[in-house]
Amino acid sequence: MASRFPLLALLLIGCATPAAAELPQPVRAMIDAAIATGDVRTVQTVVGLARQTNPDDVAEIDALWNAFVVKQTELAAAQEAARVEALRNARFFQNWSGRGQIGAFVASGNSDMTGVALAIALQRTGINWEHRLRATADYQRSNGRTSREQYLVAWEPHFQIGEDLFTFGLAQYDSDRFQGFSSRYSLSGGLGWKVIDSSTAQLEVKAGPAWRQVDYVDGSGYSSLGALAGAEFSWQLAQRLRFTQNADLVADGGGSAVAHIDANNISILATTGLEARVSDRLTTRLSYTIDYDSNPPPRAVSTDTLSRFTLVYAF
Repeated sequence: MASRFPLLALLLIGCATPAAAELPQPVRAMIDAAIATGDVRTVQTVVGLARQTNPDDVAEIDALWNAFVVKQTELAAAQEAARVEALRNARFFQNWSGRGQIGAFVASGNSDMTGVALAIALQRTGINWEHRLRATADYQRSNGRTSREQYLVAWEPHFQIGEDLFTFGLAQYDSDRFQGFSSRYSLSGGLGWKVIDSSTAQLEVKAGPAWRQVDYVDGSGYSSLGALAGAEFSWQLAQRLRFTQNADLVADGGGSAVAHIDANNISILATTGLEARVSDRLTTRLSYTIDYDSNPPPRAVSTDTLSRFTLVYAF
């Protein structure tokens, strides 16, 4: 009889000690479903609710969360390694993206006018390098005579030095006979800085020395050293509405390097744009351009302006 008391005591002690709590199956299924989405915010929300409603199972919930974090970190590292490897092995004509613009008009009656505006911008981003190519053409005829003829081609490579600091080069050719020059060549390089780089706004500024060769329509011309300063700004005003501002300033001084506004010649090209996205690839764009030359050739004015409405196609 006495031998039964230790066994009975052990049974009573076992009944008094609660078993280790296990996470309820519906809660675990909910966390597993959230993890299957791969969305960090979704998993954070579900895990947070599970902790509040199941305080005795926090250790098991934390284990599920930690395993998810580790897996996501490994997946992100693998994806980044694959991206870098693909960029390293890509050929020059691969990984280009771009945007093409077209605008045209025809008018008849008291005056006959036709005009076309074309533009293309290409960009290739590598590990540290970025190449930007752009070309524009504006052509207009009024009453059988050409009244506007302007062309521009530019190549601008960037090399990233740090997270926000980069070096750049710029080679540009433009022609505008109605502004007085048949060709204008520019070479520049220097440093740039990404002042703002967020999902809704980007601002970068750049500056450096510049060389320019100008050939006027009357056969004269000049070449000189100078300085270039530029800025590019983009702001996502709404989901489908974006504001852009690009500006370039070049000051040259007849053979001496200068970077102040009282140089022999200062030219400013500034474009303000408002873009409304119609679809993933198609956008409408309204822009206003100011083209200023402080020392134009004879019979040419200092400032040209252009308002333009175009369709933009991204590819």
